[in-house]
Amino acid sequence: MKNHILETKGLTKTFQGFCAVQGVDLRVARGDIHVLIGPNGAGKTTFFNLLTKFLAPTKGEIFFEDENITSEGPAQIANRGIVRSFQISAVFPNLTVLENVRISLLRYTGKVCHFWESDKTLDSLNGEAYSILEKVGIEGHSKIRAVDLPYGLKRVLEIATTLAMRPKLMLLDEPTQGMGHEDVDKITALIKEVSEGRTILMVEHNMNVVARIANRISVLSQGMMLAEGSYAEISTNPSVVEAYMGSSSNTLRKDSV
Repeated sequence: MKNHILETKGLTKTFQGFCAVQGVDLRVARGDIHVLIGPNGAGKTTFFNLLTKFLAPTKGEIFFEDENITSEGPAQIANRGIVRSFQISAVFPNLTVLENVRISLLRYTGKVCHFWESDKTLDSLNGEAYSILEKVGIEGHSKIRAVDLPYGLKRVLEIATTLAMRPKLMLLDEPTQGMGHEDVDKITALIKEVSEGRTILMVEHNMNVVARIANRISVLSQGMMLAEGSYAEISTNPSVVEAYMGSSSNTLRKDSV
C-alpha cells in the first residue's frame, strides 16, 4: 500500500450556519495525481482554501507527511512544500516570464523582502530559472511580459512559478479552465510530465483530462465526500452520475462536465 503525503480527517467548514465542507476524509498517496471533482458549488475550492489555510477549519484535522498541520498558517504550509495555483492566473503581469520565475526562486536566497536591491542581484538565479522554463517549454518567451502572453501560456507560466517553489505537493485549481482543446492537451501533458517525483492534487472539470491523468479521483457533492476510486469506477457510479446529470441511469461521459 502506498504511503500518504496528505490526509484530512473530518474536515469541516461552516459559514453562518451553511456547511460548505462537511466531514471530509481524504487521503492522497505520495506520487499520485489525485483529482477532486464535483458539481459547481460542491465545496472543492473551499476545500483547497482549508488545505492552504486561506480559511481556518471549523472542525477536523489536516496531516501532511504524518504531522498535524491544522493550526499552522499559510506561510508555514508553503514552507512545508504545499504550493498552490489558482483558477485565475496569478502571475505578475508587468514582469517578464523570467522575472516571474526568479521571484518564485527568491524564497531560497534569504532575500525575499529585499526589494530595494538592484535586479542584477537576481542574475544568479537565471540558470535555475531558465532550466524551469525549459522544462515547461516556454524558454523562448523568457523576455516577454506575462501580460502579453496568450492565456494558455500564462497558465504554463503559473505552473513554472509553482515548480520554482520546489513543491512536494502541488495543488492545481482547475488548470485547464477556459482553454481551447489544443491548450488543454498541452497543459494535460505538462501536468503529467511535472508530476514525476512529486504529488499533485488538482480540481478539474474536464473529464477528458481526468480520465487521462488521474491515478485516483475523489468526488465532492454538497460539501461531502460522495465517492472515491479510479476513473472506471467513478464514471459508472450511480450516485456520481446522478449528482452530475440528475439521473442514475447513465454513465458519466468524458464530455459531460
